[in-house]
Parts: sequence; C-alpha cells; structure tokens
Amino acid sequence: MAQVNSLAGSLFMVAAPSGAGKSTLVNALLAQESDLKLSISYTTRPPRPGEENGREYHFTTVEDFLVRKDNHEFLEYAEVHGNYYGTSRILINQFMQAGTDMLLEIDWQGTQQVKKQFPQAVGIFILPPSIAALEQRLKKRGQDSEHVITKRLLAAGGEIAHAGEFEYVIINQEFEVALSELAAIVKATRCRFNQQAARNVDLFAQFSIHANFS
Repeated sequence: MAQVNSLAGSLFMVAAPSGAGKSTLVNALLAQESDLKLSISYTTRPPRPGEENGREYHFTTVEDFLVRKDNHEFLEYAEVHGNYYGTSRILINQFMQAGTDMLLEIDWQGTQQVKKQFPQAVGIFILPPSIAALEQRLKKRGQDSEHVITKRLLAAGGEIAHAGEFEYVIINQEFEVALSELAAIVKATRCRFNQQAARNVDLFAQFSIHANFS
C-alpha cells in the first residue's frame, strides 16, 4: 500500500518573466480563493516606506538569515543585489498540515530548489502571448527606462526557456481566461487522491479507501 501524503494542503509555485502579469493574476486568484495563502518570504533588505513586517516580508538580519539557512529552515533562498531572500520550509509545513494551500511567487531557479523537498509541488508558468506583447506591457507600466526594458526582455528569453520544467503553462492573453485557468488548476489539484485522503480521513476510513498505486 502506498503511503498517503500527510499534508492536507497543496503547494503551488507560479513563475513568469517580468511583465507577463503574474502578480496581477496571483492577487486576483487570492481574492477569490479563501483557502489559498500567499507565502511571505524572509529578507534581509530594509523595509520600504509603507511596508510592514509579516505582510510584505518577514524582515530580519543577515546574521539571523544565515543561521536559519544553516539550520535548513528554507525551502529555497537566493542573494539578490546584496540582500538575501528565502521561503520558510517550517511556515509552509505548518500551513499545509493545517489544510491550507500555499502559493509561492517564485523564479525558475527557486522552483528547482523547492521540488527537491516538495516533489508534489505544482509548478505553473505564465507566458505572455508574444514577445511584442511583453515589450508593450513593460513600456505601459512606465516603471523602467528603455535600457532596463531591453535587459528585461533579454532575461525573459532565458526564463521562458525553462517553461518545460513546469506542470502547467498559462498563456496570459485574456486576463479573465488566464485567471479561470489558474483557478481550475488549483481546484483540480485539491481533488488529487493524497489531498482528498488527508482532508477527509474519517470518510476514507469509513469507505476503507486506500491508495493502490506505488
């Protein structure tokens, strides 16, 4: 008999090149899925005006972060522009054991780290409908210079090359369609045998349902 995963919650990882609309899609999904929680990362960078500890990030010191890293507390971590960022494995486990589905906004390197510890995690890659559309969206944001936009477009090619490592790919051409596809993936994942068995222990015991796959 196969061992049933004891974690009642699912873990979703959403990645995309800059400008593909990942954050907008994720925020809309979180607004309509009350049982889905966005993972809050740890960082050593100082808070920006208006940011609160525990809301945007768990702000901490370099010393504390490195101790946590050495204690293998992070699912994934990276150093970006001299600051550390990491996803707490302990917090993720606590929420998932309680039946809460967790979502990570992450890059492709981070998904590789997470998969080593959570092979059941579901990877979702958001694609723009075209490079031209991606360039137009980056310009429309009005946040970056032409030089920065060019760098982002060049980086997008390398990121998109890893889309094949994800279980799902969503093409964000029409926002409402992309959002419905993202929600459908979440709902379907919740119906996987392991998640249903962990969430409905008494019912599965009543029917004597056991996993019969290896």
